[in-house]
Amino acid sequence: MADIPLSALEVAVVQADTRAVDTLRDTAAFAQELERLGYGRIWYAEHHHSPAIGAFPPVVLAAHAAASTSVIRLGSGGVLAPNHAPLMLAEQFGTLAALHENRIDLGIGRGPGTFDEATARALRRGAGPTTDAEYRDDIAAILSYLVDEVALGPLPEPWLLASSTSGATLAAELGLPVALAHHIRPDNTHAALDRYRAAFTPSRWSERPRVLVCVETICAETEEEAARLAGPMDVVKAGLLKGASEIPFPTPAQAAAHTFTTQEQQALTGFRAQQATGTPETVVRRLTQLADETGADELMLTTPVYDFRDRVRSYELVMKNS
Repeated sequence: MADIPLSALEVAVVQADTRAVDTLRDTAAFAQELERLGYGRIWYAEHHHSPAIGAFPPVVLAAHAAASTSVIRLGSGGVLAPNHAPLMLAEQFGTLAALHENRIDLGIGRGPGTFDEATARALRRGAGPTTDAEYRDDIAAILSYLVDEVALGPLPEPWLLASSTSGATLAAELGLPVALAHHIRPDNTHAALDRYRAAFTPSRWSERPRVLVCVETICAETEEEAARLAGPMDVVKAGLLKGASEIPFPTPAQAAAHTFTTQEQQALTGFRAQQATGTPETVVRRLTQLADETGADELMLTTPVYDFRDRVRSYELVMKNS
């Protein structure tokens, strides 16, 4: 796996018994640590009205991290097109790219970034969910504005986030690199990649298909410790399986005391088998397998664990053993 670039997705988890400002204070230190370890890029995800994830705009987090690092790429993974005017996104990321030359990515996604319908409507000024045609028009407008209206120098590198064949098809049609959300919908990964590669049309943005696969990765010195660190996110996922809105991100001790139903445990076990959790040997073997199966050009790791030091240690163990 040594020849596969590694990067990180930071979802800015707000842990139980902490404040959102504490999470914000960690973002620059996290970027500095991953730059030191040799990771290629960090992306920040857009979320709203969640007790477990901070509502921190990706463009702000990227700017904050870029100011305290020197070579690692920063960007969104993703900023959600339906929530923003295309010109505004082009201006924001175009400005960042001018300030931090050849270091800024613009990863664009479609979802609302929230499970709360009132929040989703507020983000869209009362409008309902975006249609396929509207989403395509938004992406095309963002790309056009970057080139024709905003260009202040080097452009941000655009990526399209996808978790289905429809998103992958749009990325192929527009000639964009694609970032597959394997950490969210792993069952869709292979079909989406097949569609993307078959339909890809070269563009000014990419001459060939380029694939990034994001995988949930939790690494520790022992299998038992990795399972303990994975416990809080398991509780959050179990809540989503019940159709509940997001819950606060629990401590490992709170997660250890949680009782899962048989159905929840089966679903969690199945999901974890498609991700990468365990010792360095287990995790690197699984990441290598996933890279081989998908033909990914890059793997992006997302590590939703409670403690900042444990999260950095997970990334350190993966990089040192790759």
